[in-house]
Amino acid sequence: AVVSTQSTGSPASGSNMVVGYLLTLVSFLIVIATFPLSLFFVIKVVQQYEKAVIFRLGEIKNKEGAGPGLFTYLPCLDEMRIVDMRTISFDVAPQEILTKDSVTVTVDAVVYYRIRDAIWSVCNVDDVQKATKLLAQTTLRNMLGTRTLAGILSEREMIAHGMQSTLDDATDPWGVVVERVEVKDVKLPKSLQRAMAAEAEADRDARAKVVAAAGELKASKALREAADVITESPAALQLRYLQTLCTVAAEKNSTILFPIPIDIMRSFAKKEA
Repeated sequence: AVVSTQSTGSPASGSNMVVGYLLTLVSFLIVIATFPLSLFFVIKVVQQYEKAVIFRLGEIKNKEGAGPGLFTYLPCLDEMRIVDMRTISFDVAPQEILTKDSVTVTVDAVVYYRIRDAIWSVCNVDDVQKATKLLAQTTLRNMLGTRTLAGILSEREMIAHGMQSTLDDATDPWGVVVERVEVKDVKLPKSLQRAMAAEAEADRDARAKVVAAAGELKASKALREAADVITESPAALQLRYLQTLCTVAAEKNSTILFPIPIDIMRSFAKKEA
């Protein structure tokens, strides 16, 4: 997109130039006649982060834009538009989208952009900020409508980069540079949230049971090895028995049970026989 300010050389164009020169001369005479009061209307100031697009008799006065700082302005002939050149951010309104796998989700995002060319942003589009917002909404809907729910939840960064590239290409004729796009939130229906929570809970319970079973298996193997060691040494059983009594007594219990070894019971049975 190129903004042209050159004359076509036709007779009508030549007459327009003559009228323009005459009006400009009259404006300068009025400024001189009302000096110094006219200084308040003729001299304008724009900030460091701004550009002024000036139209004189409907044509662009300066192809680069005026500012920052001081510049002259003829109130009778000139029309001025101030353009903010800083990075601007806006929230994309929450969009209710039907995903590829037929799930309804609500997604919102934030877009950061700046004006690269003040002339193009004024001459090539009516309202650059409104147009960029509407384009961001439609781009978000179009991109997410081709993805599944799992893809939206797991590929946010890829979606954001795709949106940024699409918006940057579409807004380039407007003199806009899209610097960053971020997907803020993905809201799921309440019923789907409950179903996903139940599924995750069941999955956690299944993993917990597997871990508990694996622990029981390891404990049983360790107990079998311990039983083998105690079987080889009868004194080890007595030591283990005394250690258990010490552990029980340390808990300040008023009652302690003494198990009778089976060997003693067998000796009594033999005597009675």
